[in-house]
Amino acid sequence: MSRLPQTLPPDADVIFTWILDSTAELQGLRAALGNVLHGPGAAGVGRLGDVPERMVLVATELATNAIRHGSAPTEVQLLRAGDMFLLDVSDHDPDTVPEPADASVQDMGGRGLALAQSFSVDVGWYCTPPTKHVWATFAAA
Repeated sequence: MSRLPQTLPPDADVIFTWILDSTAELQGLRAALGNVLHGPGAAGVGRLGDVPERMVLVATELATNAIRHGSAPTEVQLLRAGDMFLLDVSDHDPDTVPEPADASVQDMGGRGLALAQSFSVDVGWYCTPPTKHVWATFAAA
């Protein structure tokens, strides 16, 4: 997992932001993110193929991790920088380093970061007082 400098890419434009306080809000995040990616907010992107579905899965996994292992509130941002989408998920616990768990097939959880790495172009993290950010990138075209 990569570690970025202390900021997001300077050319990244925020498309939408969601604030979450509990896992009960994840269903709404999934629906809203899907609507944004299939609607006018993705204008000019062209055919996205399976990118929206992969982004919804990764956003859910990263937000779940932030809600369960970080400090509220959790903020999920969808950004666009050139031909890339960026999901940035932040919480207020910069002291906990995101690390993939050693989860077995029988485990009910622990695969969020591994799934994010499988379904995105790249995954990484950075901290700024008082937040920790975990991000994932996706090709827009």
